[in-house]
Amino acid sequence: MLPADFVAALRAAAPYVHAHNGRVFVVAFGGEVADRADFETFVYDLALLHSLGVKLVLVHGARPQIDRALADRSLSARYCGEFRVTDMAALECVKAAVGSLRMDLEAKLSTSLVSTPMGGARIRVASGNWVTARPVGIRNGVDFQHTGEVRRIDTETIRAVLEQDRIALVSPVGYSPTGEIFNLRAADVATAMAVALRADKLVFVSNSDPDTWKLADDTGDAGQLSLANGERLLAAANGIGEQDRLYLGAALAAGRGGVKRVHLVGAEAEGALLRELYTRDGVGLMLYADEHYEAVREASIEDVGGILALIKPLEDAGVLVPRSREQLELEIGLFDVMVRDGLVVACCALFPFAKNSMAEFSCVAVHPEYRRSGRAAALLARSEETARKLGIKKIFSLTTHTPHWFLEHGFAPAKLEDLPVQRQQMYNWQRNSAVLIKTL
Repeated sequence: MLPADFVAALRAAAPYVHAHNGRVFVVAFGGEVADRADFETFVYDLALLHSLGVKLVLVHGARPQIDRALADRSLSARYCGEFRVTDMAALECVKAAVGSLRMDLEAKLSTSLVSTPMGGARIRVASGNWVTARPVGIRNGVDFQHTGEVRRIDTETIRAVLEQDRIALVSPVGYSPTGEIFNLRAADVATAMAVALRADKLVFVSNSDPDTWKLADDTGDAGQLSLANGERLLAAANGIGEQDRLYLGAALAAGRGGVKRVHLVGAEAEGALLRELYTRDGVGLMLYADEHYEAVREASIEDVGGILALIKPLEDAGVLVPRSREQLELEIGLFDVMVRDGLVVACCALFPFAKNSMAEFSCVAVHPEYRRSGRAAALLARSEETARKLGIKKIFSLTTHTPHWFLEHGFAPAKLEDLPVQRQQMYNWQRNSAVLIKTL
């Protein structure tokens, strides 16, 4: 990496380092991920999250490990629908597989060799009987025996562990008040944990790459999905495995339960977890219940800096007429902005000429990384709606570089004389801008 690239990457990640510090993240991964040859690298990334101040709750699955334990005892895995049937013999295999995997995880998180990315680290891990469970019972005539579902989470103890700067490690088992042990689905445990703890994020790490799922083709923008769109896509989702459907369903359940952002990340890509959490667009799918993740709204004085940063390159290129900060502050009430995760990614202004029942659609700018995704059209639609409410009959625009975009969106070529006299007097003959008008 070139020095300039390193500095740029560090600066880009800095807002997320600040935003995530002290936040509670629940990270869930299946036993398939633990079986990967590069699992240690994933554990090192978890340790790095912890060192950056994230309060981590790790929930691990153990399905392949349990299946191997059953096979070692010449027993067959039994499933009915989405649940494993856990009889007493299978429960012994669950205890052996889950206990062994948990100890392996604790050992890897305890690594502090200089030759590893965790050199010098002193990470403390805690686990406990934090999940109270109840039996699934008999469904469709099938007795699931020691297969259970989450009844309650001991959030007080877990929060105490996190405040002690420890990683909370949670296994897919639960306990009843009568002393029984139940085999649980890790996705259900993770969802219950995130909802009960009011976690800031829930992350499911899949052995496949969610970014390649067929449903990802319809996400519209770098894999970010509103909760409503996620529900729709799950109903029509094809081409993804049973485990991944389980994760997607659990992600939606967490969103409905109040977790504002749920991420689905593939384990295959190098550093996928870090890239998802510390870059603006990430590498997986994200479902958000937070209506302010990406919002179109009226601009406020706090947006002036973001708008200036957005329009400055276009002003330098001669696409937009330069505006001073003072002018922008005076006109800010006429601007709309599209904000994504705190960044102004698009803006526009609507200047009304009430006497003529006309308005100018102006200062349209979209961040280079978010162009060709319909944002300018969305701002135009919002401005047209605002204009109608003001009794405006026509909107016009003056442009030197993008007349075809306006023509594609219903504008027609016009003459300078068609504009309000006040606007004619401000016309810059040196720019010789094309005049376009749209009747509402």
